[in-house]
Amino acid sequence: MTMHLHTTGIARAKPGAPAPPPPELSPPPRPRHPSRDVEGKKTAARPLFDPAIVKPAIVAAFRKLDPRHQARNPVMFVVLAGSALTTALFVHALLSEREGEEPAGFILAVSLWLWFTVLFANFAEAVAEGRGKAQADTLRKARRDVEAVKLARPERDAERVAVPASSLRRGDLVLVEAGAIIPGDGDVVVGVASVDESAVTGESAPVVRESGGDRSAVTGGTRVLSDWLVLRISANPGEAFLDRMISMVEGAKRKKTPNEIALDILLAALTIVFLLATVTLLPYSVFSVRAAGQGTPISITVLTALLVCLIPTTIGGLLSAIGIAGMDRMIQANVIAMSGRAVEAAGDVDVLLLDKTGTITLGNRQATALLPTDGVEARALADAAQLASLADETPEGRSVVVLAKEKYGLRERDLSALGARFVPFSAQTRMSGVDSGAREIRKGAFDAIEAYVKEKGGAVPSAVRAATEAIARKGGTPLVVAEGGEVLGVIHLKDIVKGGIKERFGDLRRMGIKTVMITGDNPLTAAAIAAEAGVDDFLAQATPEAKLKMIRDYQAGGRLVAMTGDGTNDAPALAQADVAVAMNTGTQAAKEAGNMVDLDSNPTKLIEIVEIGKQLLMTRGALTTFSLANDVAKYFAIIPAAFVSTYPALGRLNVMGLATPRSAVLSAVIFNALIIVALIPLALRGIRYRSVGAERMLRRNLLVYGAGGLIVPFVGIKGIDLLLSALGLV
Repeated sequence: MTMHLHTTGIARAKPGAPAPPPPELSPPPRPRHPSRDVEGKKTAARPLFDPAIVKPAIVAAFRKLDPRHQARNPVMFVVLAGSALTTALFVHALLSEREGEEPAGFILAVSLWLWFTVLFANFAEAVAEGRGKAQADTLRKARRDVEAVKLARPERDAERVAVPASSLRRGDLVLVEAGAIIPGDGDVVVGVASVDESAVTGESAPVVRESGGDRSAVTGGTRVLSDWLVLRISANPGEAFLDRMISMVEGAKRKKTPNEIALDILLAALTIVFLLATVTLLPYSVFSVRAAGQGTPISITVLTALLVCLIPTTIGGLLSAIGIAGMDRMIQANVIAMSGRAVEAAGDVDVLLLDKTGTITLGNRQATALLPTDGVEARALADAAQLASLADETPEGRSVVVLAKEKYGLRERDLSALGARFVPFSAQTRMSGVDSGAREIRKGAFDAIEAYVKEKGGAVPSAVRAATEAIARKGGTPLVVAEGGEVLGVIHLKDIVKGGIKERFGDLRRMGIKTVMITGDNPLTAAAIAAEAGVDDFLAQATPEAKLKMIRDYQAGGRLVAMTGDGTNDAPALAQADVAVAMNTGTQAAKEAGNMVDLDSNPTKLIEIVEIGKQLLMTRGALTTFSLANDVAKYFAIIPAAFVSTYPALGRLNVMGLATPRSAVLSAVIFNALIIVALIPLALRGIRYRSVGAERMLRRNLLVYGAGGLIVPFVGIKGIDLLLSALGLV
């Protein structure tokens, strides 16, 4: 049973990891994503249309008219070609003495709205890129060429030479003292210091960095606030973490994801099909008119408008903006994704591996109950437990003092005023306590207290033994309290599960995502915590090999796995996982193995990352459904207008009762441009995240965006037609 017991005086930590820094140096990170934090609180978002972003985006929209840029998007390239063609037809109509195929004013109107369609799509992409570049500019300010103190040996008093930070190479040793800027990415070799990382993370609270363990990595551009550090540089110029962050957020290295490539292929195929169909309509129309001896053939202007309205211009114009905005939402959550592929993979994840300590639980055991033995009053046990914990500065010790004060009204006392002497915890005795006059109070593990009272001539009551076993079975930590040779009772220490985390796991379960808790605890304790937290499975007594095997087993079954880690021992599993989130406070090996870096080093962020990935896929799916559905209304607007003179019977398809054929064509073209404008905010912000399964989400998309895509164009095109008729423009 001793395998379940933990001694006081030692804060709970992951096996093999160093003790965490003092609480005041590691406050909870400030949430940035416009969604919810773990407790469900709303968080602030960056303005959607910041003037500082919109103005450059307008300029960029015109610059992106370059055919070489448009050629990357076949849908918008066709629209660009149609715009140029109708412009040429307008110029020809003005210069020609004969009447053109259509009135010059009508051709000009169609041409202008086609140009606007391309510009609006370019503007959406430019705004999405601008939001990332704004973040990159902020990061670029943190990158500066400072003077570094290069050392010959990893010792503070070694021979020094001042060099520019830009000349440092991987493996160089540098000294950074209080007030100095860290010249480059590196690992602490000697020393411990408080570091201000606000230039990178945005958090004002300093963090502790020290040699060894999982808190040895530092980032160039941050500042040492106190003490000093000897660093070994881990990146050459241009390869530092800050450089990679800047290139990532600017989208310079953004690669299309498999789903995005598949959608591109679909859009290109639809474009080719409609292009071939439209091209064949002109000779068919001419042949029909000549054969019938009446009517007029369809004009090239109308054919161009028909093609642009038939191809999926809505999703084609917004697809790039959706992908870039997904990466931007990661940046707002203070997560750097190495590629768009990683963001999309987060949306497809169906297994989450989460560390217990600090992620599912608060990480510090708290006293939750005092259980007196037979014949002992609860207040007497509380008094002894509080006295023994007054000088115990561990989270467990402070929680005992607070519990006695809040539940039993015992105020804190001054040990020096009482003439008491605190007995600190030691690995040999596995106890701590206080000696005050004739009183000798001790608290510690069951077997340590049992040996202590035996020396005093006492014995442990059977009720205390039963209580310690019951607490251990529930996953708690029992501390036995004794005074002299008498055992007073048991303190129940518990690793507190974070508030709201069980509900979040429930949301993930409804989405079809399995949650797995990873812990170094024994199976009995792990099972109790897993049951309380509501996870689906757990891995106890986890080792690097066990984590790696679990991930491979899930992947062999066709599952996509996400996990988070910060240590070198996490690197193999991070490298294997489909979505691997490394903590910024972690080792260089962990950050290199992952495909995302959490600048806040908040393990719970993994849940938010999955939600952002899901939101990206939901947004793309919803807008694709809407785009394909609203083409139906355009068929009813343009096809009757285009062929009514050749085939009068097609007039029956004019179910919207549009005023004239030209009004129908122009109304459809205008709506086609304006709907892109209307959907830009949705593409950038994303549709509202909902924790529902894929099947339910598909039904919802078909109902809302499918049906909406059918209805909205009928209303919009008819409204534009009435406006054009009222203004006498057609």
